[in-house]
Amino acid sequence: MKFDTPAGTTPIDRLAVVGRAHPRVEGPLKTTGTARYAAEHHDAAPDAAYGYILGAAIAKGRITAIDTAAARAAPGVRAVVTHENAGPVGVGKFYVQRVLAGPMVDHYHQAVAVVVADTFEQARAAAALVRVDCARAKGQFDLVVQKPSAPIAAQEPFGGASEVSVGAFAAAFADAPVTVDETYAVPDQAHAMMEPHATIARWDGDRLTCWTAIQSMDWGCRDLGLIIGTPRDKIRLHSAFIGGGFGGKGTTQSDLALAAIAARVTGRPVKVVLQRTIMFNNTIHRPRTIQRVRLGAAKDGRLLAIGHDCWSGNLPGGRTEPCTLPTRLMYAGENRLLRRYLATLDLAEGNAMRAPGEAPGMMALEVAMDELAEKLGMDPVALRIVNDTQVDPEKPERRFSTRPFIQCLTEGAEKFGWGARQVKPGSRRDGKWLIGMGMASAIRGAPIMKAGARVRLGKDGHVTVETDMTDIGQGSYTIVAQTAAEMMGVPLDRVTARLGDSTFPVTPGSGGQAGAASATAGVYAACAKLRALVAQRLGFNTADVTFADGQVVSAGRSVPLADAARDGDIVAEDAMEYGGLASRYAQQTVGAHFAEVAVDAYTGIVRVRRMLAICAAGRILNPMTARSQVVGGMTMGIGAALMEEMAVDTRFGFFVNHDLAGYEVPVHADVPHLDAHFIEEVDATMSPIKAKGVGELGLSGVAPAIANAVYNATGVRVRDYPVTLEKHLDGLPEIA
Repeated sequence: MKFDTPAGTTPIDRLAVVGRAHPRVEGPLKTTGTARYAAEHHDAAPDAAYGYILGAAIAKGRITAIDTAAARAAPGVRAVVTHENAGPVGVGKFYVQRVLAGPMVDHYHQAVAVVVADTFEQARAAAALVRVDCARAKGQFDLVVQKPSAPIAAQEPFGGASEVSVGAFAAAFADAPVTVDETYAVPDQAHAMMEPHATIARWDGDRLTCWTAIQSMDWGCRDLGLIIGTPRDKIRLHSAFIGGGFGGKGTTQSDLALAAIAARVTGRPVKVVLQRTIMFNNTIHRPRTIQRVRLGAAKDGRLLAIGHDCWSGNLPGGRTEPCTLPTRLMYAGENRLLRRYLATLDLAEGNAMRAPGEAPGMMALEVAMDELAEKLGMDPVALRIVNDTQVDPEKPERRFSTRPFIQCLTEGAEKFGWGARQVKPGSRRDGKWLIGMGMASAIRGAPIMKAGARVRLGKDGHVTVETDMTDIGQGSYTIVAQTAAEMMGVPLDRVTARLGDSTFPVTPGSGGQAGAASATAGVYAACAKLRALVAQRLGFNTADVTFADGQVVSAGRSVPLADAARDGDIVAEDAMEYGGLASRYAQQTVGAHFAEVAVDAYTGIVRVRRMLAICAAGRILNPMTARSQVVGGMTMGIGAALMEEMAVDTRFGFFVNHDLAGYEVPVHADVPHLDAHFIEEVDATMSPIKAKGVGELGLSGVAPAIANAVYNATGVRVRDYPVTLEKHLDGLPEIA
């Protein structure tokens, strides 16, 4: 099905199932422990051996010798796989880091060996017997040191242009009556998902089947094939349930590739589960950024000049963290200069983490806007309203498809009680606590991509949907089933969704806030074809037929849907493809975040008291699962604002706090009541579903809202995330 004109009325508009709050259809499986994750498919490979990855102890250099004799002689050991016996090992298309070191070592904890044994304990014990001799080389590990020599990045496949210049920024900034010119830093961050990277790999002749945790089946097959030298049509991946990803399981990483290689070397299935302590330096992460934001404004708050420079580092061939992405579309302003610089660093690869670009970019831009509001003597909400735009600032002829940004701001301010905010920082107290409020805008792209589905109507009237879409906890099973139920006019419990199998029709998977909109549009296309087949089978006019309450109705005649499949199942497969609407319209999600914090006047410790998110993301397919997505993003934003930081040892080149004891993330005690509301809107330019994604919008803007609230509470501006107590303790107001 081709979608190239804005949607009119569609069967989804009935909203009998779609748009309603439904608990997750797979919820009982998860709450009873019967949903099987990657490492739990014991029946698929009952004779699986266990692979244990040994990581490099240096960050850069060369392996001069590997002695595996003692390990190979250890009890239960079946093989020790290194670059000497693994065969050719390539690189995928999305990640640039190599999954197996040898002879060169590119970063700390890059795999140098996989020890395969009958039990996990045997493999782990034998790994300690492998002797690896290395010649250490000088590496680059400090972004601050590399920043002055970092060039503007080359054009990249993701994240938009590396350099944008519109109007005359330098002159406009120099002439602006009010200016802000500040530098902000966001540290390296880890995905730290609950389920570790895990794979069971099994070869049957020249065909490979893997049960793994991966967000994109399509990319996973492609990249695994490139890495291990196997045609992708001989690879099958299963990822029915994934215990969190946040972009960290986007495509093939070391667990998947090395399990497949180890299984090929040993001739038996192999299970590899990355130990938590190796995940931080072995897999990808969100890279550190240093951002300079320059804003020039008229005295009425109108932005006259917007400058945003961002520095990040990566392995050779890697990409930037595209922090200038949100700045391109967030506010009006005729004079703009946005640049991304890329240094070479010998740390683990920096790559996609929830809301890449927008999340860290807004952590700088939105604090700068708060600083500008203070200099102007203007309310931060009012400043943002003044600078709203309904057109792409770089291409004024390109309008936003929808952008109720001002509505998000005004409704949020009213619901949150923004009027009670004290303008003077440090002036509101509650006992020993300094109280402050802060807010920030939110924006995240609304990409939508070709996606397919297969739909089957059984003899009993039950509908089964198959698509390679994945569920990383965001509710894919539920919204896929809701879409099919709406289209076929049946209750939700008459639909079964089957996901996460690479033999199913292709979708972009879970990532980039594209999954929900894309996958459900693919289901729509397949169901539209199935509706036509059903109508034909029943002798109805396909142009005048209604599916509702398990009945097919046309011209006063009503027939049970199941009757169409009386003589056999009816199967339809299709994909939704797109024309040029995304170039004609700026398709984005927008919102506003509000936060209230309390800062202990004695210790400087910060506690978030309450938060509110107002989101505009097209049609909300399921308010219950959508709210969970936003609340999850808000929780992640608390971590980014107040605690998350991978500390780099710049002498030896590794992340020191590489476990969940040292890398702090929010726990229950850190998270207060979080409130999320959605603006009622549809976006007819997206698809016949008229929906957008929302999961990454829930994170974008949260951290700066909290940082601004901390400033309002204390009067101390912290521009170096996370906002930890030692950064403002000395500047706190005197205790009366």
